[in-house]
Amino acid sequence: MLSRVRIAHEWQAFWLALGFLTRIPMLVRIDYSQRLMNQSSVYFPLVGLLLGLGYCAAYAVLSLIASPVVAIMLVVTLHLFVTGAFHEDGLADSVDALGGGYTVEKRLAIMKDSRIGTYGTVALVMALLLKVALLVEADSVWLALLLAPAVSRLTPLLLMAALPYVTDPDKSKSKPVADGFSRQRLLAASAFVLLLTAGLSAFQPLLLPAAIASVLLVALLWGRYLRSQLGGYTGDALGAAVVFSELVLLLFL
Repeated sequence: MLSRVRIAHEWQAFWLALGFLTRIPMLVRIDYSQRLMNQSSVYFPLVGLLLGLGYCAAYAVLSLIASPVVAIMLVVTLHLFVTGAFHEDGLADSVDALGGGYTVEKRLAIMKDSRIGTYGTVALVMALLLKVALLVEADSVWLALLLAPAVSRLTPLLLMAALPYVTDPDKSKSKPVADGFSRQRLLAASAFVLLLTAGLSAFQPLLLPAAIASVLLVALLWGRYLRSQLGGYTGDALGAAVVFSELVLLLFL
């Protein structure tokens, strides 16, 4: 059985993951340490599921007073507010850096620049437009809103396990998350996503293979590209991976 100390530790890790990925205030006292930050990553898919539940609730209310397209656009706006456009910012920075840098050092420097360039702007706008369009076209908007945030947040964990970290640790917020993430916790997060999608497959039979394919495709292709261009991953690249995985899963759905 889990001891009270272990349960309290995991409880804090969950709230730390929630505070890291969203603007939702942490309602418990956190005994912060780099080790706790490392271990909080296992709860990323769970945080995604909670976000998905919130998006479904918002869509249920908004669809009563607005058309489906407008309701979906408002839900996407809510997502950007609740998460602080955390992953979308990573997408924009990554595309700017990989599109405009000719050396690894230059690419990393562009990623740390707070300004957004043409490449990043175009990528961000197209990603948001595509997300809205795919949600509108989805067979089940509810299922897409619920599942995509949880499944997509597994991909960064695979990248952290497979690639080295390549940015300056003194200038990065994601270094404590990336450093020392155990394979056991990766397996736990993967099992959570698999059980979740398997449980919801009754509503859409191809849900489980679509979820697995979206995560593995992005992890493989984006990870290989990051290795060739950067030698590893950065925090921004992890954020971009979430956006890519979400779009690929929505495309399958």
